[in-house]
Amino acid sequence: MPTLTADAFKTSFLPTWCPGCGDFGIWMSLKDALAKLGIGPDDGLLVYGIGCHGNMYDWMRIYDFAGLHGRALPVAQGAKLANHTLPVVVISGDGDCLGEGGNHFIHAAKRNPDVTVIIHDNQVYGLTTGQASPTAKAGFQTKSTPEGVTDEPINPLTLALTAGATFVARGFAGDIPGLSKIMAEAIKHKGFSVVDVLQPCVTFDKVHTYMWYRQRLYTLESSGYVPDTRLHAMEKAMEWGDKIPVGIFYREDKPTSEDREPALAGGPLVSLPLTVPNLDALLAEFI
Repeated sequence: MPTLTADAFKTSFLPTWCPGCGDFGIWMSLKDALAKLGIGPDDGLLVYGIGCHGNMYDWMRIYDFAGLHGRALPVAQGAKLANHTLPVVVISGDGDCLGEGGNHFIHAAKRNPDVTVIIHDNQVYGLTTGQASPTAKAGFQTKSTPEGVTDEPINPLTLALTAGATFVARGFAGDIPGLSKIMAEAIKHKGFSVVDVLQPCVTFDKVHTYMWYRQRLYTLESSGYVPDTRLHAMEKAMEWGDKIPVGIFYREDKPTSEDREPALAGGPLVSLPLTVPNLDALLAEFI
C-alpha cells in the first residue's frame, strides 16, 4: 500500500489567497500532519468557518463542511456525536471563532469533545478587507480602527485554558515543520485541542509580519518547559512583546464529552440500527 503523503489532499483547484498569506503555511502544515497520522481523504472531517481560511475547502480533498459564520464548532460537535470514532478538525479564523463564535468556543472547551480547533490568528477580518478582529492588540490601526484599537484583545490561549480545554498550543505559520508537529500532537490528543496559529496577513497587517514574529518567537521546548500545569501555562500564555512563546502550553488526559455520553456506549450512532425495539415504551417515557 502506498505511503500517505500531503499530495493525497490535492484537488483540481489552486489557492486564491494573497501571495505570501499565512494561510499557505497552515494549509501545508495541516496536510503534512494528517498524512503523518495516516488520516487520508476518506478518514476524517474538516469543518470550516467563514473567512479567508474557509476557502481552503476548495483545495483540500477530504470530507468537509462549511458552516455559518462563527458556527463551525456546533457542526463539529454534532458530527462527533454521530460518529465519535471520526477525527474532526475545525478550521476557523480569529474573528469567526472568537468573535461570532466566542460563546461556542467557551462551552466546547468546557465540555471537552474530542475535536481539534485550528485558529488562523492574524488580528484582522481578512475576507472583509481588514477590520480589527477580537485578537487585535491595543493601538493597532485597521480600516475599522483608524486611530488604533482602544480595547484589550482576547487571548485565545488564556481563554481556552480557563474554559477547560485539555490541549492548548500556539504555532507560527512561517514555521511549517514546527506547526505540522504541533498540529499532529493536537489531533492525536483525545479531548478539546486548541492550536492558535500566528498568521501574518500580508495585505492588511503591515505590523505583524513574518520578520516581526521571527525576531520575537521562541519555543517552549527549548526553554525546558513542561506543559502539565494549567496555572504555569496561563503565565506563559500571557507573554507578549519582545519574547513570544510557541509550542504546547498545556496537555491533560480527561474524559471527553463522548466518553460521558451513555448513548455512545454501544458504538458510533452511525453504526446502530435505525429500528427502535421498544418504541411504545420509549414514547410512554417521554409523552
